[in-house]
Order: sequence, then C-alpha cells, then structure tokens
Amino acid sequence: MRILVVEDDRKVANFIQSGLSEEGYAVDVLYEGSHAGEQAHAFDYDAVILDLMLPGRSGFAVLRDIRAGKRELPIMILTAKDTVEERVAGLDSGADDYMVKPFALAELSARLRALLRRGAARETTLRVADLEIDTTKRLVRRAGRRIDLKPKEYALLEFLVRNTDRPVTKSLIIEHVWNIHFDSISNVVEVHINALRNKIDRGFERPLIHTIRGVGYVLTDSPS
Repeated sequence: MRILVVEDDRKVANFIQSGLSEEGYAVDVLYEGSHAGEQAHAFDYDAVILDLMLPGRSGFAVLRDIRAGKRELPIMILTAKDTVEERVAGLDSGADDYMVKPFALAELSARLRALLRRGAARETTLRVADLEIDTTKRLVRRAGRRIDLKPKEYALLEFLVRNTDRPVTKSLIIEHVWNIHFDSISNVVEVHINALRNKIDRGFERPLIHTIRGVGYVLTDSPS
C-alpha cells in the first residue's frame, strides 16, 4: 500500500511516515501544497493524508486538484482546525475522513485501514488456492496454518495477491511496497521474495510465487 502524506510540520510528517512504514506501508511525504495535486495524479497512491494549512497551496485547493481527476482516491484530512464548521467544510469538499490534531498514531492507522477497505471496496479476506489473507487483522494462513510475516513481507505478499496471475516488475514492487525513492538496484526485493517463499511455499505441494525471467514475479495457482 502506497500513501501520500502532505504535511508542512516536518516532525508530524516524519512521525506519520515512520509509524506507517513500520506497519508495512510505502509512504511519500510533501511538506507544501504547490505540487501535491500533481504528485497524487502522477503515481498510483492508495490513500492521501492531507493537512489543510499548507504553504504554497491550501489543503482545500489540493483536495480540489486531486478530486478533479481521482474521485475514488481515499483522502483523510489531518489538521488542527477543529470546529464543527471546519469539519463540515472539509467533508463537503470531498474528504473521506477528518481527523484533528493532536492525534494518536494507532487511531490514524485504524482510520486509514477503514478508508482503504471502504474507498476501494476491497474484500477483507483474500484467497488464492489454500492461501488466505485477512487484510483487517493482517493474518496469513495457508492450508489452515498460520504464517507469521514481518510488515514488509506482509505488504509484499498482499501486493502480489492483489495482482494474482498478473506479472509485476521489480520497479512496480518497489513503488508500492517501498518508498518511491528507494534504490532500485538493491537486492531488497529478491531478499523479501526469498523470505516469502520460505514461509509461503516451503513444505507445500505447489508453489505459488514464481519468477518470470526478465520480467519480475507472479503469484499464481496455475502450473508453471
């Protein structure tokens, strides 16, 4: 899952980025609003967390920019503006949720998960063959056996499952599972794919994760 955070307070922005990254999200941060709309349109984000009081361009203007081309993209306003009138204005302008500072990261994360489920009308349980993922609790089972994954391993697996039978390139994986500026020549993808294979495929009759030489990887139940 890839999240865009638009927040001019660097301490707050870095706090959000650090907390969500630990949960397995890929998080990009902008500290002003001038190019936030362009950024949201240029990349395939799963959600946006948006402050209202931004230098360069106001949060309301950014919200209008995003909604002009991405009507279904979940957007959460995170701001110090806490009056009823301001909340109503934010929601009426197209935001899907409105959260007031100061905030607890646990609540922000829970609201974000709710937006991702609701905004994309996604199933909370994903299945491929005997592999099952509960996306609400982030639980993974294969053939009924629970499999414990680290946050990035889980994020990678969910991305592969949501693209079942569709080959995904290394660069696309890096975009969605790691930060946009991640070093693409690193072997981090291979390391995590190997870790997933050891946990998801080892000991089972049919492997689900396959390498497509010269392309990338695919998760499929079809025989290779």
